[in-house]
Amino acid sequence: MSGSNGATAQGVAVTFGIRAWSAWAGGLHAADDWRAWSAAPHLPAPPSQPPALPEIAAMLRRRLPVLGRVALAAAYGCAPGDSAAAVPAVFASRHGDTGRLVTMLSELAAGEPLSPAAFGLSVHNAIGALRSIDLADTGNLLAVSAGRDTVETALLEACSLLADGAPEVMLVHYDEPVAAPYAAFADEPACLYGWCWRLGAPRAGEPCYTLTLADAPAAAVPAPQLPHGLDVLRFMLAGDAQLWHRGEHAGWQWQRHG
Repeated sequence: MSGSNGATAQGVAVTFGIRAWSAWAGGLHAADDWRAWSAAPHLPAPPSQPPALPEIAAMLRRRLPVLGRVALAAAYGCAPGDSAAAVPAVFASRHGDTGRLVTMLSELAAGEPLSPAAFGLSVHNAIGALRSIDLADTGNLLAVSAGRDTVETALLEACSLLADGAPEVMLVHYDEPVAAPYAAFADEPACLYGWCWRLGAPRAGEPCYTLTLADAPAAAVPAPQLPHGLDVLRFMLAGDAQLWHRGEHAGWQWQRHG
C-alpha cells in the first residue's frame, strides 16, 4: 500500500517520503512562518482575508468558499510545476463545508428550492474537482472523509496510488470549525487551515515516514491542543520522532526516520 510496505508485530505499516509541502492558515502563509509555528504551536486565528489565489481562473475562484480557497492555496503552493495535471490527488477533510450544508437544510425546511450551484459545491469532492477543471486534469482524484481517522485514511489512499505505480501523489488536507448547529459534537480544537504534501517513495539520503496501525499506550496520547490534521503537519515540520493518534476505530503511530 505504499512505495514501501510490510507487516509489523503491531499491524500494517506504510512508508513514504515527502517531496514538498505547503500550508495556509490565518497569519501563517510562508514556509518560514510554519517552521517557527511548529516550534511553538498554537491554534491559528481566523484570517482577515482569504487567500487571493491568482493561479486559478477568476470564474472558478468566485465559486469557491473560504475553505476551498484555503485548500487550493495549499495545493497550488505544492504543485509540481508543469506536470501538475499528471499527479493523482487525494483531497481529505473531516467535516467539509458544514456552513453551506446548514444553509441548504434551512432552505429546504422553509420550503425554498435549492440552488444547483450551491448543491454542486456542497459535495465532498467539489474543491478537488474545481482544481481538476482549472488544470484540465483528467487524472485520478479521490475525496476522503473518515472521522477521526481522516488524515490516516487519506495517507493510506495516497500510498496505495504510489504502490499502483504513480511516481508522486498530492495529499491535500483541510478543515474549519463546524457550523454552530453541530458545535456540540466537536471533539477537538478547531480552526481554518489547509496543507498539502507531495508524496513519493522513500529516497536514500532523505527523511522518510512510516504510518503504522497500532494501539497507542494511554500515556502517549495527550489531550489535543490542535486539530489532529494540523498536529500531523506540526509533527512533520518539527522533526519529531513519533506521533500517536487514537482514531474512532483504530490506533495509529507516525514515525520519522532519518
